[in-house]
Amino acid sequence: MNTLQFLMDGFSIAFQWQNILFAFVGVLIGTAVGVLPGIGPMSGVALLIPVTATLTAGLPTEAAAASSIILLAGVYYGAMYGGSTTSILLNTPGESSSVVTTLDGYQMAKQGRAGSALSIAAIGSFAAGIISLIGLVLLAEPLSNVALQFGPAEYFSLMLLGLAAVSGLAGKSMTKALMMTVFGLMLGTIGIDAVSGIARFTYDIPVLYSGLEFLTIAVGLFALGEVFKTVLERDHEDGTMAKIGRILPTRQDLKESAAPILRGSFLGFFIGVLPGAGATLASFFSYIGEKKFSKNPEQFGKGAIAGVAGPESANNAASGGAMIPLLTLGIPGSGTTAILMGALIMYNIQPGPLLFDDHPEVAWGLIASMFVGNLMLLILNMPLVKVFAKIIQTPKKYLLPIIIAISFFGVYAVQYTTFDLYLLLACGVLGYLLTKNDFPVAPLVLALVLGPMIENNMRRALTISNGEFSTFVTNPISLVLLLIAAAWLLIPLLLKLKGRSVVLNEEG
Repeated sequence: MNTLQFLMDGFSIAFQWQNILFAFVGVLIGTAVGVLPGIGPMSGVALLIPVTATLTAGLPTEAAAASSIILLAGVYYGAMYGGSTTSILLNTPGESSSVVTTLDGYQMAKQGRAGSALSIAAIGSFAAGIISLIGLVLLAEPLSNVALQFGPAEYFSLMLLGLAAVSGLAGKSMTKALMMTVFGLMLGTIGIDAVSGIARFTYDIPVLYSGLEFLTIAVGLFALGEVFKTVLERDHEDGTMAKIGRILPTRQDLKESAAPILRGSFLGFFIGVLPGAGATLASFFSYIGEKKFSKNPEQFGKGAIAGVAGPESANNAASGGAMIPLLTLGIPGSGTTAILMGALIMYNIQPGPLLFDDHPEVAWGLIASMFVGNLMLLILNMPLVKVFAKIIQTPKKYLLPIIIAISFFGVYAVQYTTFDLYLLLACGVLGYLLTKNDFPVAPLVLALVLGPMIENNMRRALTISNGEFSTFVTNPISLVLLLIAAAWLLIPLLLKLKGRSVVLNEEG
């Protein structure tokens, strides 16, 4: 009953006119972000943080944080849906979790069934969104209650697990992913040390005393990095777009996709809950599973509707599942949730077990708004499929200047320093060089967010135990978390040594 009451309170926040507007704008922009190849949810969310900060400037902190996170989460799960549009119509995934959708979605489009494929993707996304939200409501309170028993040692190990999870699965090379994690941790140490008051790595530059701003680095690496990539590599790809005929699926399509949607939703949700696993992994597993379940596996890759319904449901359910470790444990399981966590911290709201006690308005308002947002996505996407298909054809010469302008104005509006604009440019160049050389950027951002918290909890744990490092292994929960973190890093390594390929993570 308690959870139900909190959820009702959450709906009273979600139904405030400004929050309905924020949710609508979020899912609309999110769908457009997913539809435009190359931008992806991480870039979209990073780009909009300064915009939401400006829009909510006059509101009290709690209300501003709730409205901002409602819009940013809308962009996140809207983008997870939007990626299917380009996959089906252009054979170009909007983001990496939609790669699997190209296999059968584009084949369906070539057969003149583009409308059916797009509408089944929309219905699957809606069903998956609702199933993952019910799971979020049921698990949020019990999980945060368990996490309340955690002390500094457990928190240190838990955050280490979050880092290991993303580092262990992100990118093609685990070594590169670990290098990026360490680089992120190093950047997180810049500034005045909170305990001793000593300046670290500041080189007597006053602007560095407060540390590097997460927002500037995230927008630079993702949004500007993508701009540099497009300009320098002349990445003006224009695929041939399939025609959209009938929009609504046939009764046979619905019958064939009902079971894959349910299976994909549950599988995606549980994979999403695992830190670091991500939507890409969920969609791959769902596709493999549907092929195993199918009576006609030979149809996969030739336009099987189950090959669209399962993976699309899985990647949307995974984005809902990924909210659980973020909200209840303060562990972002992917690059996008790391950016969402950074946005909350900007408002002095710490995600984790105390979030539901200290800031119920933000936590339950977000959960309730996700129900509203998923309904909006379904209502928007079924009739507007042809409109979103037109967005795909936006010329890069118009799109790139808009992204650059939002990046610069947004960062300057929040930071008011020219140093941050130079840092933004530098991070844009760095983001391009890193992705060009297959260095995953998500572990860097995650390490930058988690680094200071890992350091603070380690110090607190050592203070309590009089400097005994053994406290991290004598404490049973801490030991279990450290062992899981070690396994997360070692298992992919052992698989690679045996010559197996490891499925890659990350929303692009």
